[in-house]
Amino acid sequence: MEYNTLAAVDLGSNSFHLAIGRVVDDQIYPLDSLKETVRLGGGLTTDKRLEPAIQEKAIVALKRFRERLEGMPRESVRVVGTNTLRVAKNAKEFLARAESAIGFPIEIISGREEARLIYSGVVHSLPLSGHNRLVVDIGGGSTELIIGHKLRPLAMESLYMGCVSFTRRYFPEGKLDKKAMKSAELAAREQVQAIASRYEKVGWKEAVGSSGTARSLAEAIRENGHSDGGITVKGLEFLREELLSAGDIRKLSLPGLREERIPVFPGGVAIMSAVFSELGVREMTVAEGALRQGVLWDLLGRVHHRDIREVTVEQFVKRYHVDQVQAQRVGSLARALNEPLEPGDDEAHFRRRTFLAWAAQLHEIGISISQAGYHKHSAYVLAYGDMPGFSRQEQGWLSNLVLAQRGSLAKMRAAFDDDPDLMTLALTLRIAVIFHRSRRTLKLPKMKLSRKSKGFRLELDPGWLEHNTLVAHALESEHEQWESVGVGFEVAEKE
Repeated sequence: MEYNTLAAVDLGSNSFHLAIGRVVDDQIYPLDSLKETVRLGGGLTTDKRLEPAIQEKAIVALKRFRERLEGMPRESVRVVGTNTLRVAKNAKEFLARAESAIGFPIEIISGREEARLIYSGVVHSLPLSGHNRLVVDIGGGSTELIIGHKLRPLAMESLYMGCVSFTRRYFPEGKLDKKAMKSAELAAREQVQAIASRYEKVGWKEAVGSSGTARSLAEAIRENGHSDGGITVKGLEFLREELLSAGDIRKLSLPGLREERIPVFPGGVAIMSAVFSELGVREMTVAEGALRQGVLWDLLGRVHHRDIREVTVEQFVKRYHVDQVQAQRVGSLARALNEPLEPGDDEAHFRRRTFLAWAAQLHEIGISISQAGYHKHSAYVLAYGDMPGFSRQEQGWLSNLVLAQRGSLAKMRAAFDDDPDLMTLALTLRIAVIFHRSRRTLKLPKMKLSRKSKGFRLELDPGWLEHNTLVAHALESEHEQWESVGVGFEVAEKE
């Protein structure tokens, strides 16, 4: 199904943003937007837990967003969380409340995935260019730096520094002095220095800033006569001197600097100054596009069936030299077994069938590491690899499905308890792997997998197992494995 209205929600460390776009052919036109300055990163304690007060503020903001999203289909809305929700130790508990408040699932995306989406949002807001661009996005808790050519990112990094976290760390109680500013700039320069050499080799001709920090810097610099609209070296030096002259955040007052930005402004100045210094940037334009626009474009690809995740799966198949014939055998049987268990053609069924197909394509990627325990290696790569388009939760889900393809099921008990759908798909994948263990084309019996009370029943053509004893033995072991997690599994011949 294709949708004519899409929505993206970005739960950033400084602000929450909602962007709604109207789809016309293959273009997205802005329709509406909302912003809530929550400063989620400011509510992170020293032991990395979200304080109750900031949680309540976030919940109130999400309930407001819910009012605007009311009535939109689940598949037309994507909600993503960034750095603070990546690092918060109590993020899982908060997310349960947050999802209830907004009414849609929330995906926590990795730093590199955030960088990819930011680049997409930025480049779609700019005229196409034949040269490389450097995109810098200073958020509340992390800073993303991307070099790309046209629509394709060439280098992506997410650094653990942001305007909220740096202001809290280096300018506690709002005090602004040379020592604090120097410490903040040196800390930021150290992080940028680690990627500078590689980025210089890739090269770029144009530097572009995105999101609130870049815009607030550019506005303050322009309003005070130090540029025609972008960020410059002289402009940053001016802002630095203004901060030091004020001596205290509460005394800071600059034409062009909005009041809501003042509490996190010093950290943004320090980080951007470090980027300019270490990467040799002299001037930077500012784009309208940002993470939320990138999420919209990614969502457009999904609902129009041009999913970047498909591309990622294909790249993994090539990178890990997957036996595609074997993967096709396993995938075909797994899908055939799953079909009668999950009749329906809604988006939820489509999503589960899609993940089963991806799991079949990727279930043997670990063999390139070691044949012994390859399913564990496969699961590890899928859980921790850089997979553009996939959220952390999606990578974890796919990893669990691949991990469950063989071996003891005891390790899967908690995952199955949390998600019965995972259990059903794992069963079909395990059976498909068993039947195709010989890795050659077999004349398979007619078979049917069905649900029964507290379990499943697999029916086969009479006599087939007598001539295929390895499969028969493996299926007997399956009965014991499923029994160990409280699920019945029986094999019977068709009458």
